[in-house]
Amino acid sequence: MKNDELQPLSDHLGELRRRIIWCLLFYVIALVVSFSFSMEIFGYIKNDLIPKEELNTMGPTDGLRIYMNISFLLAFIITLPILLYHVWQFVRPGLHPREQRAALLYIPVAVGLFLLGIAFGYFVIVPYLLEFLLGISKQMQLGTLFNVKDTFSFLFGVILPLGAFFELPIIILFLTRIRLVTPQLLVKMRRYAYFIMVVIAAVITPPDFASNILVAIPLIVLYEISIWLSVWLAKKMEREEAEQEMEASQTRA
Repeated sequence: MKNDELQPLSDHLGELRRRIIWCLLFYVIALVVSFSFSMEIFGYIKNDLIPKEELNTMGPTDGLRIYMNISFLLAFIITLPILLYHVWQFVRPGLHPREQRAALLYIPVAVGLFLLGIAFGYFVIVPYLLEFLLGISKQMQLGTLFNVKDTFSFLFGVILPLGAFFELPIIILFLTRIRLVTPQLLVKMRRYAYFIMVVIAAVITPPDFASNILVAIPLIVLYEISIWLSVWLAKKMEREEAEQEMEASQTRA
């Protein structure tokens, strides 16, 4: 009896291990492909963000480190749909058929939201922050020596958190679908969520009010969109349950 109870768990662990291996193999392949494009991406970012300035290194490994970081990020973006697909395949047996189809639709939406967050950070937030920070240095009559390591660390430190935060609506939808989150809970936690988002905005931006607001407002809007989507999905799930109960009662009759 004990072996029968442990067998399903061992099967799940074996399946999880196989899916992790497949994702890692695909990531390695994507990483090799990314090496061919990383230099062009680096050149585009350099010429786009600071076209009139020269990037400098503080050590012989800085250039290689940035090159690898860009490759790792590009490989992750390429692998993200595969990773989400394997997550869906792993949890699919525990979902109802309607939930399986809905969860499958989350994959392209999740990838799109992540890219949208990165684009918002790169094209909107980062240029504003650079202009603000360089303006402060200019007012203080300070010259700016652009270090490639610090510059790209600043860039990644802004766009990657925003890419992750833009996943909030799809995460809330998934948690609502599996009944771990309700619209009532989201509304109840609204004030705490706002506070957390303001803190996050303050952490990833310079200590000025305008920068904090520029990042905090989109995060708050995303939270409100998440509440609206959760309400919509909860009502839809209630209708589905009512239809299933009606069909079951008609079958018994």
